[in-house]
Amino acid sequence: MATACITQLTFKCSPKTTTEARFDRARDARLQLTDRLAACLPDRRNPDKVRHAVRDLLRQRIVGLACGDEEGHDAARLVDDPLHKPAVGRDPVSGDTLARGPPLSRFETAVSPRAVYGRGWMLASTVIAPHRHRLKGRAPRLTIDLDPTDDPTHGQQELAFFNGHYDTWCYLPLGATLTFNDEAD
Repeated sequence: MATACITQLTFKCSPKTTTEARFDRARDARLQLTDRLAACLPDRRNPDKVRHAVRDLLRQRIVGLACGDEEGHDAARLVDDPLHKPAVGRDPVSGDTLARGPPLSRFETAVSPRAVYGRGWMLASTVIAPHRHRLKGRAPRLTIDLDPTDDPTHGQQELAFFNGHYDTWCYLPLGATLTFNDEAD
């Protein structure tokens, strides 16, 4: 029996605003987004002991986040999952296992502020370049709308803080919306 695949999610941010997220492997291959992101992250691990490439860890973490595993707790259970393996570029049946929680955790905490800054520039150029081409370089006004949203935490989670506006301990991820000239969002 076939099942429907959820290729996009819609988040209702406010009564007037929604955010749509699409998870498209072909688009990632075309934009080389995860490859470019991984190239911004220096790998200081001993090459003789590396079992999972930075790009694979990044892809696995992105797929985990997209599937609702914010903390990476499901990683050990999904090491042989035939639906997650292709997202990392492995054969669903005979491919190597995916990373467990400890390598993913070390991967996330090893990122330096300099690497985060580099990823920001890379993401910005990846998002803006197709619009620059589409508008033939004529975009006299680019509006960047930055909106934080609360992601409540429970217990003593690393890097969580108390936010008085939301009256809770939380992470506060920042979302960005780009508008070119007077086009709709």
